[in-house]
Amino acid sequence: MILSLDHVAIAVPDLSDAIRRFTEDLGLPLAGSEDVGSALTRTAFLPVSGPTRLELVTPLPDDAGVGQGPIVKHLESRGPGLHHLCFRVSGLDGMVSLLRQKGYRFTTEAPYGGAHGTRVIFVHPKSGGGVLIELAEYPAEGAHP
Repeated sequence: MILSLDHVAIAVPDLSDAIRRFTEDLGLPLAGSEDVGSALTRTAFLPVSGPTRLELVTPLPDDAGVGQGPIVKHLESRGPGLHHLCFRVSGLDGMVSLLRQKGYRFTTEAPYGGAHGTRVIFVHPKSGGGVLIELAEYPAEGAHP
């Protein structure tokens, strides 16, 4: 079950520049940043309204020795901009099972660890009307950064 829009993710080539633009120029607060090894990304979160945040996402630096992830491919093929929408859900496993029964495709076979201790899975854009959709389940009811 979808509980709320968790975040809108924007792929950026330069995280520091994007943070400056959204904090100094547009006045959003910075809630912090985090490296997400499972996605090979560095993220920064900026609260917008209630539980909804803006997520700025960039590839981990090449010198991190972890290889290139999907954000590199996105930036090379589409450039900076909207990457995905994330919905906060409860009962992630049941939701994935139900969506599979309805013919939805995912970018991975099973949920995996995301930012803030979440379990996440991405709905393939071909099943999401051309939009990459992330489903995120927080570890404890009511937990939200």
